[in-house]
Amino acid sequence: MNVDAVLTALNNRGVEYLLVGGMNFLLRHKPVLTFDIDIWIRDTDANCNLCEQALSDMKAQWGATEAEWGAVSLLSPGWLRRQSMFCLTTAYGALDVFRTLPGPDSWGKAVAASVECRTHNNTTCRGLNDLDMLRCQEALDESDRKMDRVAYLKRILQKGARTRE
Repeated sequence: MNVDAVLTALNNRGVEYLLVGGMNFLLRHKPVLTFDIDIWIRDTDANCNLCEQALSDMKAQWGATEAEWGAVSLLSPGWLRRQSMFCLTTAYGALDVFRTLPGPDSWGKAVAASVECRTHNNTTCRGLNDLDMLRCQEALDESDRKMDRVAYLKRILQKGARTRE
């Protein structure tokens, strides 16, 4: 997986996105095993179009069914509007794109509260803050939650609250 290449492709196209999920946790807190990169994009027509272009740049592949699986560059513009979440493969690894994300209050509030992330190669992006990461985990079905991550985030948030008192 080449997170720098994925983030660079998104940044080069000017896609408005937030890094969410395991990669955000890994870059900001501690190493965790993650098999993909998760991003939440601003859900506007213009931004979806930019994201489609970035996904083409990454040689992404997707299909609604196995029979339809193929290069996204061959799809008609606007294909990202078909559903709210996509699991894609790219030349750089697996990528999940969310147009909606359960947990955070809204895109605007999440962006305003987001934090800068840097990869080891110094590629930058914005990621969900700790409270919104926790909200995402708590919005999942209990069986899908990463309980070690939930406990870690709760400890960090409690520690921060005590520090501010």
